[in-house]
Amino acid sequence: MREFIVEADGGSRGNPGPAGYGSVVIDATTGETLAEAAEYIGIATNNVAEYRGLLAGLRTAHALDPAASIHVRMDSKLVVEQMSGRWKIKHPDMKPLAAAAATVFPAEQVTYEWIPRAENKHADRLANEAMDAGKRGEQWSAANSTAELRSTGSAETLQGRGRAQLSSAGSGDALKGRGTHAGSSNAGSGETPKGRGHGELSSAGSGDALKGRGTHAGSSNAGSGETPKGRGHGELSSAGSGDALKGRGTHAGSSNAGSGETPKGRGHGELSSAGSGDALKGRGTHAGPSNAGSGETPKGRGHGELSNAGSGDALKGRGELRDQPPLTRTVTTTDKSTADTRAARNVATPSAGWAPADMGAPATFVLLRHGETPLTPQKRFSGSGGTNPSLSNVGRDQAERAATALAARGTIQHIIASPLTRTRETAEAVAQRLGLDVTIEEGLRETDFGAWEGLTFGEVRERHPEDLTTWLADPTAQPTGGGESFADTATRIAATRDKLTAAYAGRTVLLVTHVTPIKTFVQLALGAPPESLFRMELSAASISAVAYYADGNASVRLFNDTSHLR
Repeated sequence: MREFIVEADGGSRGNPGPAGYGSVVIDATTGETLAEAAEYIGIATNNVAEYRGLLAGLRTAHALDPAASIHVRMDSKLVVEQMSGRWKIKHPDMKPLAAAAATVFPAEQVTYEWIPRAENKHADRLANEAMDAGKRGEQWSAANSTAELRSTGSAETLQGRGRAQLSSAGSGDALKGRGTHAGSSNAGSGETPKGRGHGELSSAGSGDALKGRGTHAGSSNAGSGETPKGRGHGELSSAGSGDALKGRGTHAGSSNAGSGETPKGRGHGELSSAGSGDALKGRGTHAGPSNAGSGETPKGRGHGELSNAGSGDALKGRGELRDQPPLTRTVTTTDKSTADTRAARNVATPSAGWAPADMGAPATFVLLRHGETPLTPQKRFSGSGGTNPSLSNVGRDQAERAATALAARGTIQHIIASPLTRTRETAEAVAQRLGLDVTIEEGLRETDFGAWEGLTFGEVRERHPEDLTTWLADPTAQPTGGGESFADTATRIAATRDKLTAAYAGRTVLLVTHVTPIKTFVQLALGAPPESLFRMELSAASISAVAYYADGNASVRLFNDTSHLR
């Protein structure tokens, strides 16, 4: 099974504002760039643009090889976590895009990884090229793209492409090199759709056609109704004794819009009846165009099929079926050193890193654990279902020390606390020093430990050994007596985080809370497994901090700082 890396990105200049996306398909074994996709999509949010980039990248990879294993790498924590199933998708504009992305490949063929923006430069530059083109009133052009050239330093990227018509080729080679066949569209009375019609390259005869980097332009006709969402047929047929579509040729066909809405079926792009010559060697690309109707139409994609191959090799290398316009893709050439570097990186890529520097001011949560209570030094379970103790004298001193440290920090703009007494008392000590009010947030309360409340770990082991063993091994297991599982707590904290990041975007907020919520904030920010909660030490009155950026990325900036207590 082949393995592809899909790197995708999207951007919006205004959020919402003029937006575009870019995506790249890379051979995981060789590190070579196989295909690019980019499009200006009009006014949209950053997250919608990122999802559009993901969808385009997956569809491009599917056209190359529907059976391939796909590893998606994006610098959007939001998209990665949502597509991995760890975060819920709430925004109505993103739900259909996520659903469409999930259907391109079977779930077992796709994995997701967050990467720092510095490792996603190629897709980022494609997205910016698309937005620049939109600003000029144009769509992104593969012929003018220098995204990979600037990302890798390769000198053999995107050299000129002339235009030519290709028909009735002779028996020699057809579309050698990097020929591009681009379809065109005629707008009807409404928004231009993205459906596909018929594009054919047929009847190869005895002569060579379109060697080098020629471009074949097709056409489309607009209907009066909503444009169909299916796909027509793009065919390469009846190849003679010569080679067809060697190198990196790109063939774009045309489409016709019907007058009514059509189901979201998928037509076929076919390579059939290959003769004794090789068909679609190298990185040939077949691109279909779009047609216009009076209604808005979502995207779909056709299927590339290979059938009835003769004695020659068919679809050697990295042939691809592609769609254009407005989505235009090209295949580029990656220099060997860059490809080798990518291949090595794909074997073992660190997934940690800082969030992008240009996402604007993040929502920063300064996480303060409450001071000690009488139960703290005894290491007893003290959740939200117990006796709700107040701070001890030691705890009140710790709260005052934390207040002094936070006042010196000088960045706190709001204070939000758990409703339990110990957190409210800690928050009030800080609020008096900073001159701020305290807002109570139910979602910040400690986990309910059920029948274990007030007991030590050893006492729980003696009284409820089986329940404790299960609880330590399974994050969905509840404490004895129907308390709250770690999974339940994580769901609550994630919802609270989402609510607060939306309400306090660009602000620095002090959250005065408890051990489990703070550890869960950190666990979710790092994308760590639930068992990581048992591997963090969090002291009373310690300070931690997590920053949340507009694209969903999170950066853990401080953890368990107790320097103010010494």
